[in-house]
Amino acid sequence: METLAMGAAVAATGVKVAAQPASAFVGRSLRVSRLSVSVGVSAARGRLVRIVAEGSKTEGLSRRAQLPEDDGRSDVQRPATKGADRKMSVKDLPVEEFKGKTVFVRADFNVPLDDKRRITDDTRIRASLPTIQYLVEAGAKVVLASHLGRPKKGPEEKYSLKPVAARLTELLGQKVELAPDCIGEEVKSMKAALQEGDVLLLENVRFYKEEEKNDVEFSKKLSENIDIFVNDGFGTAHRAHASTAGIADYVSRRLAGLLLEKELEYLAGVMKNPKKPFVAIVGGSKISSKITVIESLMNVCDKVILGGGMIFTFFKADGKSVGSSLVEDDKIELAKNLVKMAKEKGVELILPVDVLAADKFAPDANVQTCSASDIPDGWMGLDIGPGAIKQFRGALKGAETVLWNGPMGVFEFEAFSKGTYAVAETLAQLTKEGAITVVGGGDSVAAVEKAGLAEQMSHVSTGGGASLELLEGKVLPGVAALDDARIHAAGGESCSDSQPIFQFEGNP
Repeated sequence: METLAMGAAVAATGVKVAAQPASAFVGRSLRVSRLSVSVGVSAARGRLVRIVAEGSKTEGLSRRAQLPEDDGRSDVQRPATKGADRKMSVKDLPVEEFKGKTVFVRADFNVPLDDKRRITDDTRIRASLPTIQYLVEAGAKVVLASHLGRPKKGPEEKYSLKPVAARLTELLGQKVELAPDCIGEEVKSMKAALQEGDVLLLENVRFYKEEEKNDVEFSKKLSENIDIFVNDGFGTAHRAHASTAGIADYVSRRLAGLLLEKELEYLAGVMKNPKKPFVAIVGGSKISSKITVIESLMNVCDKVILGGGMIFTFFKADGKSVGSSLVEDDKIELAKNLVKMAKEKGVELILPVDVLAADKFAPDANVQTCSASDIPDGWMGLDIGPGAIKQFRGALKGAETVLWNGPMGVFEFEAFSKGTYAVAETLAQLTKEGAITVVGGGDSVAAVEKAGLAEQMSHVSTGGGASLELLEGKVLPGVAALDDARIHAAGGESCSDSQPIFQFEGNP
């Protein structure tokens, strides 16, 4: 795809280029080990041809500040989103361009806290470390920003980012100062006083109502003394807020962080360029929350497996007895239409053959296995049954790409967790066999974490609503605000046949 994009871009300039890369592209950065180029310049005007993304040079950085360039899957195997529709990331700039620059990193540190304000899950903080470490070791002055919770009355101690600053200090092995605010003269001075490699965490941006309103003046204040904007908070990328999008209008560079790049690479990649067969597993309690996702998946998937509470609306639409199971009666026609759509598109829509039913919604309920077509009155389905587990495993056999969003049952209750954990175990095995497995947002992420299998998936998304909106094909404001990565010819400069220049260009 990169070679085709290169050819198309150069052809549009009237410059002839013949390129024979001697090796495949490796890892996240676009790399060419040897490139033979012959250039014929139009007599009308000389132009410098910038045709190859060389990627930033990372030899001077330690291994902890670099993502693995090869995690066992080549770019051919991984659903990388590269080419004209890709956003520039921090690794697309030469590493020396960060030295001495003040970089504003919008992270997602919206972590859960207990009643003593102790962090109970630091996953999102740890996920941000590669980008922070990369910038620190590149000699940048790093300014971190995030929200925490939903403060309604301005600054509130319970929503302060103090616990996050303390945890970052531990994880990074260096002092992370917490600013008393996110804007203002004192904060501006603290930014100006930063030395290369320093890290400053701004106080909760949602202490200001202007943040969520994407207020222009607030965005300008956030941008004071900032050279480069990096968005690495995928969990908030679907929000058009000042710190996720507005600030981008007032800085010279707008880049994706390593986490955001990976999220886009996998989530957008599986929708645009999946290896086949591609199987999607969609669960959750209500069909109404997954309508657009299911419709989008039917355009690219070979199979769509359904589980969770939504299946009972499909069962009722098919005239089956569902007992007292959760049903969205106003979505019955929708369920029928989705079944019809699957047939028209040649997609295999798979519903479970049996379920685990309970006589009440409680962890200590009485349980029985029921055929999907005959759930007794007074009983409700709370998980897929043992037959469905075998059925789903069979449907997943041989899959090259699997996307999972939503649990198979009420996995919070041990008696009804078997279906969800069975899917997680099956995906972990498929990953070992070379498949790309992507877990997208919400409760399914909590499930693989709880099962201890998150590390065995190709990618586990850090975003809930953002994951869904990306899968639905929506434009995420926090992504749209970033510079496009594009290969093009720049005017006004000349070059000779013997001195081709290779450079990756972002938006000015």
